[in-house]
Amino acid sequence: MKQGVLLLAHGAPERLEDVASYLTFVRGGRPASPRIIEEVERRYQAIGGSSPLLAWTCVQAEALELMLGIPVFFGMRNWHPFIRETMDQVRDAGLERIAAIAMALQYSELSVGLYIRRTEEARRDAGVAAEIRWAASFHDEPLLIEAFAEKLEPVAAGRKVLFTAHSVPEKSLAGGTDPYDRETRATAAAVAARLGLADWEFAYQSQGLTDDRWLGPTVESCLDRYAAAGLREVVVYPVGFVCDHVETLYDVDVVFREYGAARGISVIRPEALNGSATFTAALAEGAKRCL
Repeated sequence: MKQGVLLLAHGAPERLEDVASYLTFVRGGRPASPRIIEEVERRYQAIGGSSPLLAWTCVQAEALELMLGIPVFFGMRNWHPFIRETMDQVRDAGLERIAAIAMALQYSELSVGLYIRRTEEARRDAGVAAEIRWAASFHDEPLLIEAFAEKLEPVAAGRKVLFTAHSVPEKSLAGGTDPYDRETRATAAAVAARLGLADWEFAYQSQGLTDDRWLGPTVESCLDRYAAAGLREVVVYPVGFVCDHVETLYDVDVVFREYGAARGISVIRPEALNGSATFTAALAEGAKRCL
């Protein structure tokens, strides 16, 4: 049986000129307001004008292909190469079974659930006959926890650690069945346990530019509390992302560092997983279970 792997990622603009179009895809076809476009362009400008998400996803896919010895494809939900574009390659490769892994570590209907729906739509449109088996969530995959621990350990000793994940609107969890909040906190707890951390907490970052109520606590509220307690160093460690992109390079490295500095706190961020060999091994384990 001819098998392969399909990695699904969010996608991000590689040029400032693409921000407006990118935001339209993120918003399901609804154009963003000039205010939002200007704000997002400013953020990308602050990190050099583009996101490294595509480059890192390519690195991760190539490493996984080398480790497994089978084809590995990747598609983006909101930018090129779109999932639909990648499905043409999957069809032409003649695969019979595909392990599909969304590069969102914890399951939410707004993230992994949407990846699944978009992929199934693209498969039908492209005429792909292969069976798709989903690794719907691997928030507690042992090798994933190890990969995070490897990056965190060099800077964690003797410091407060604040784990983070991307916030979502509170209304998306209103039914009580979406496991996102439980899984994000479980990932943080597992990494903390692996390193024997005694002084750690969890918060949500990157709340959206909407009027919705978003999951908290916010990182800013935690930094306020730490400053009042006299802390002078905090490690902020996102455990919901698999590589560097605007939510690490801007939200953490620019916004939280400036916010902390204004309150006498030095904010330290460990390296993202990026090209971690241990993370590649975690992906391989997830794929092998599917196949």
